[in-house]
Amino acid sequence: MKTKAFSYLRVSGKGQIDGDGFKRQQDTIAKYSKANRLDIVQEFRDEGVSGTKEALDRPGLTDLFVAIKANGVRLVIVENATRVARDLMVSEIILAEFRKLGVKVVSADGGVDLTLGNDDPTGKLVRQILAAVSEWEKCLIVQKLRASRLRIRRSGGRCEGRKPYGATPEELAVIGRVLAWRKERKSFAEIAVALNAENVPTRTSGRKWHTTQVQRIVSRAGQ
Repeated sequence: MKTKAFSYLRVSGKGQIDGDGFKRQQDTIAKYSKANRLDIVQEFRDEGVSGTKEALDRPGLTDLFVAIKANGVRLVIVENATRVARDLMVSEIILAEFRKLGVKVVSADGGVDLTLGNDDPTGKLVRQILAAVSEWEKCLIVQKLRASRLRIRRSGGRCEGRKPYGATPEELAVIGRVLAWRKERKSFAEIAVALNAENVPTRTSGRKWHTTQVQRIVSRAGQ
């Protein structure tokens, strides 16, 4: 059984679009695919796009990422590493995005997995810098969220998650009925059955009432 894959082709100059650039890349990818039992289900290409441009500036590469997120293909074949990018920093950024999606990018001219880390000192340094920047951004976001929550708490507001059940007049009416049934010594399970029998909606459309939901409402009401 053949493995499904995408192919990505790129030429940087407008004059190369009608030249042999695409044909050469297609031939190299086709030869590698045949030898490795790959089925190229779709080809993506960027025409006249510089190898120093990032993914968002490349229509073909952007379409490739969209297709990857929409189906199960997790292998991309390029002629060689320069088709991904000629600029090292841009290349590492693009390959990092493929890694996040669990996608392997392989060069057809040598069968090298470009998404694997290598021992090249410059490449390692770039990856470490990118990882450090990513970690810094993550810490910055956490710090901002924490400060925002603290300000809201100090002002007496609520900031975490969804509002508890009872935030609307309709929900308050349901809580009133639940508490009335509890005074009649109905069990949580019996109340859930009664609510479902009367088609009383829950917070989540299509979901039915369960014992734990009823118990939570009663607990919040201090009953």
